Amino acid sequence: MPSQVRVVWDPGFTAYDFGPGHPMSPVRLDLTARLCDALGVFDGDGVEVFSPEVPGDEVLETVHDVDYIAAVRAASLDPAVADPAFGLGTEDDPAFAGMHEASARVAEGTRAVCADVWEGRAEHGVNFCGGMHHAMPGSAAGFCIYNDIAVGIQWLLDHGAERVAYVDVDVHHGDGVERAFWDDPRVLTISLHESGRALFPGTGFAGDIGGPAAQGDAVNIALPPGTGDSAWLRALHSTALPLVRAFKPDVLVTQHGCDTHAQDPLAHLSLSVDAQRAAADALHRLSHEVCRGRWVALGGGGYEIVDVVPRSWTHLTAIAAHRPVPLTEAVPEGWLDHVRTLLGREGPRRMGDLDPAEGPIWHQPWDMGYNPHSEVDRAVMATRQAVFPLHGLDVWFD
Repeated sequence: MPSQVRVVWDPGFTAYDFGPGHPMSPVRLDLTARLCDALGVFDGDGVEVFSPEVPGDEVLETVHDVDYIAAVRAASLDPAVADPAFGLGTEDDPAFAGMHEASARVAEGTRAVCADVWEGRAEHGVNFCGGMHHAMPGSAAGFCIYNDIAVGIQWLLDHGAERVAYVDVDVHHGDGVERAFWDDPRVLTISLHESGRALFPGTGFAGDIGGPAAQGDAVNIALPPGTGDSAWLRALHSTALPLVRAFKPDVLVTQHGCDTHAQDPLAHLSLSVDAQRAAADALHRLSHEVCRGRWVALGGGGYEIVDVVPRSWTHLTAIAAHRPVPLTEAVPEGWLDHVRTLLGREGPRRMGDLDPAEGPIWHQPWDMGYNPHSEVDRAVMATRQAVFPLHGLDVWFD
């Protein structure tokens, strides 16, 4: 029998470490895995946790330039020779010993779960260590060395998948994945992010819709700073879900950067963990609706390493395991004790942020009407006008 979900993890993934003071602390991965373990997510029936090996360069070369891989290898052996022309040795992407091996394992983890899902060894795959959506073919960018997402999607295309849908809910534009498949009509890339007018990488606007051979297959929803739970979920449900349904993919790949949270130090959206969980649940359900449950879910950004990342990605993993954790669930005391010992601070007491007495987050469905006074609705409408007609969808009603 196939597994319900295969999950990429072992403590060695914390070797992806840019050093003290860098926002992408590997502690966030360790705390996520510990919280999954403490809540019994890893012990569920049909849950298989596995550790991928370092792949050969041929895996990386499916999306990255040979010269770039050589530059990463050189900097990995001697960080002093890191070449900024390849985006290495910069403030965002400082070189560190073992960088090639640590980054390549992340890519292999995503490739492996894509293969597991496509070849029927698992219904779902999760790699919360992955989601490195900014890496370009020939350069590192935005804390990302190798683009594991592009590696995984390219593997699917090379092994028989005819249509792959990619939905990115990180606060930053998924520019590297979009670039990789900009002119490929087999891949639909959808990025829901804070506007590039306010945030790195400064790209991803409604008019960016793909190359000549793939018009409408790059989709960007650029949201204003301060967007909160209800408006964000309205944007997701009014763009990504109808487009994926219309595209009819063979596989759904999603990136769940949780830097959309109100407490994240690097961005300006105002989401709760509850909304992030709701998005993961909606995308999971979508995979069962459109592609027989073939779903690969990845991590990404997220820099509030105690209060946000572990809870958000534990919810994601639990949903993929078909063992969702209630928002009212208490965070285990053993995990909280570990946080106190390791970091000298308190952790969150519950798995959700919002008052349970207020009920679940409600968002207004698009078919209830367009609100032109709303900056979020104007952003959504700009995207719908740019791409919906290219997919045979009505900008007002679908």
